[in-house]
Amino acid sequence: MSSIATPIRTSMRAIVQDAYGSAAVFRSARIARPQIAEEEGLIQVRAAGLDRGTWHLITGQPYLVRILGFGLRAPKNRVPGLDVAGVVVGVGSAVTQFAPGGEVFGISRGSFAEYAAVREDKLAHKPPNLTFAQAAVVPISAGTALQALTEVGRISRGQRVLVIGASGGVGSYAGQLARVFESEVTAVCSTSTLGDVRSLGADHVLDYTSQDFADGTHRYDLILDIAGNAPLSRLRRALTPGGTLVIVGGEEGGRWTGGFGRSLRASILSAFVPQRLTMLASKERASDQEQLAALMAAGTVTPSVDSTYPLDHVGEAMRRLEAGDVRGKIAMTI
Repeated sequence: MSSIATPIRTSMRAIVQDAYGSAAVFRSARIARPQIAEEEGLIQVRAAGLDRGTWHLITGQPYLVRILGFGLRAPKNRVPGLDVAGVVVGVGSAVTQFAPGGEVFGISRGSFAEYAAVREDKLAHKPPNLTFAQAAVVPISAGTALQALTEVGRISRGQRVLVIGASGGVGSYAGQLARVFESEVTAVCSTSTLGDVRSLGADHVLDYTSQDFADGTHRYDLILDIAGNAPLSRLRRALTPGGTLVIVGGEEGGRWTGGFGRSLRASILSAFVPQRLTMLASKERASDQEQLAALMAAGTVTPSVDSTYPLDHVGEAMRRLEAGDVRGKIAMTI
């Protein structure tokens, strides 16, 4: 049996997509609320995050996304959206950490709607000092940054860390988290975002339009290349002889593998060079969200919200994301 505060089968407003594509595939519809499994909670959504990972699932590109099980011809899940923040209105019989009325954030199966189902092991309590919009831009991007630094990058105190793409969703957290681990952070971003990145605590900021991180002036123990496209040879020039490169995503390449092609080449090359050249395959789990919640409750890490949009304006928000005109992340409010 499930503990449900409100009937599950009543309708809700949601953004749906019946095919892969750009913002044009979105439409607003009334559909049934999701049914929850015994290990899930039903969340009344107050805000949802929009990020590059969600964009890949919406567009179905690169095609590798479809092969990995998200639907070959059309999305398996008609309601897009992963990041979510809201209020628990019901829980499955196996849920022990959450109860109706609790304010939470996490990773859902369809957050662009009035209600969403979330597994307990992908859910955390919302820090009281964060708004729902702030909490909604945390789970995917901050979790990715945390895993890239700790599990793959093996960050340690006193290292020199270079973050390429420091003004984006993942990058805005990576620089802050690297500082938490007492590293010296150099952030690479565009001219228009220099001030934003400085405000997030980077020790040094490079404008990629006029400064070259690989000019030989400095070498770094750990490089996070977030959605970049720099050749591996150039990235290696900026690494110390025993340094580590972590490639997080990538937006260049063909339709089949996209930026993953460069990541795969890095993993192969790593076997023949002294430097560690790696890629991140991120996981979705509550333990990361709980660690991040503690840091945000303490004010050590701050979410970077570019702007908020009402749910029905998700198409406009996605067009801005596609144009690369977003600092931090966008939150959709419901």
